[in-house]
Amino acid sequence: MEKSKLLQKLAGIQTVVSVMDILNIDKKMAIYYIYRLRKEGYVTTKRQSNNRRVYTISLDNKLGGKSYYEIINRHSPIKISTPLIHKIYGKGPSLEETFIYAIKTKSFRAILASLALFKKMNDWVGLYHLAKEDHIEGQVGALYDLARQIMKVRRMSNKFRSSALPKRKHKFEYIVPGLRSKDFMEIERTWKIYLPFNKKDLEEYK
Repeated sequence: MEKSKLLQKLAGIQTVVSVMDILNIDKKMAIYYIYRLRKEGYVTTKRQSNNRRVYTISLDNKLGGKSYYEIINRHSPIKISTPLIHKIYGKGPSLEETFIYAIKTKSFRAILASLALFKKMNDWVGLYHLAKEDHIEGQVGALYDLARQIMKVRRMSNKFRSSALPKRKHKFEYIVPGLRSKDFMEIERTWKIYLPFNKKDLEEYK
């Protein structure tokens, strides 16, 4: 059977048995087809608790794209599970791009997990320009000051801080609509940004 037809018929999560049923073939041929697609990079394999192998068959596996959530999960002790996957192909997104994406989701969990990225980020010029495009420089600054209180992070450049600090005319803004902190009010006043987290929310970083 042609590779394109195999991919079309088998795209998704499969087992040897499901491949046998879909293609109406015996076990030996099912294993052969899985092996053939895996050799060309279209298959990822996971072993379940009952020792049964499950195969994810997809063109995406061949392209090798990365998602923002995969990058966050790689660096953070707080993991994100989501059915919504944004794959980026070619050059993978930077940590700075990933952090900005997390803020823009307005997701409590995604932003909380992304705080860990401050341990590795060092392109403050790039981060500032990305944040400025979406008018969230203050949110980045407030989250950085919060991250400093719970982990060792890369030092923010003085230029970023001085450029991002709010002017007198600025009004308070929310990172996650309707959520504000009871424990980090000093940071909130400095940046005129309401933080969505309290100390208890950050315990997973200990």
